[in-house]
Amino acid sequence: MLETKKISDWHTINARKDKTPLSYKKLNSLIKESVNNGHKLIKLLDVCGQRFIGAGLECSEKDPIELEIHGVPGNDLGIFMDGPKIIVKGNAEDQIGNTMNSGTIIVEGDCRDVAGLSMRGGKIFVKGNAGYRIGIHMKEYQDQIPIIVIGGKAKEFFGEYMAGGILIALGLKYENSKISNFENFISPNLASGIHGGKIYIRGEVPENYLGIGTVKNTLSEEDHQILQPIIKEYCEIFNINQEFIWEKSFYKIIPGSHRPYAAYYTAKPI
Repeated sequence: MLETKKISDWHTINARKDKTPLSYKKLNSLIKESVNNGHKLIKLLDVCGQRFIGAGLECSEKDPIELEIHGVPGNDLGIFMDGPKIIVKGNAEDQIGNTMNSGTIIVEGDCRDVAGLSMRGGKIFVKGNAGYRIGIHMKEYQDQIPIIVIGGKAKEFFGEYMAGGILIALGLKYENSKISNFENFISPNLASGIHGGKIYIRGEVPENYLGIGTVKNTLSEEDHQILQPIIKEYCEIFNINQEFIWEKSFYKIIPGSHRPYAAYYTAKPI
């Protein structure tokens, strides 16, 4: 963690020049140039849809890098990232954390579709709502377990084809600085084709919303031990009372088989 963040510590890059947005190539070139010059805290202003921000950035825990984004970053924020932290002071577009290896992405608003596509490690925390196919093709290896937490609603195919990792939907509703619960916040085809990993849903999940190859369970003691530190971190990031989160029960969605579509293929070539 970065301990002190004085104004003088930040290196600022403006994503517009003379009211004209920089190309995504130019902006990413400036970010990499800043990192190569030794800057560890980089603030991006007036971001307006530039893609691939933070692409392939690397750092270690002992020598961290943090990007703070003001504006709306475009698709593939943090793609192939390995270590840095990215904080979005607003909304984000599609495919944040695409094939991310490690690090943290925090979105203080909503995100769009396919967040965490093929994510291999690290964490994504979204305060608000998310689009379609969140966590599709997430995977894990040994102690590398990717985590995505969506604070609000999530649309269809949440956790589709998951092969590993942890995906959480909380169903929190934010209005006028107050927090409440959405009545319906998860959508049909939940975890369709899942063959690894775990999905935790805060609140009831209708049986007809479950996708192909899924099993719904109540939480075990092991599940509580997995969830508690993640929920604690989410609540600390967004300044939420943890007790409110635990007022509703969670359900766990897991694979019923490692081959959920086996029955849909012919036994022999035609």
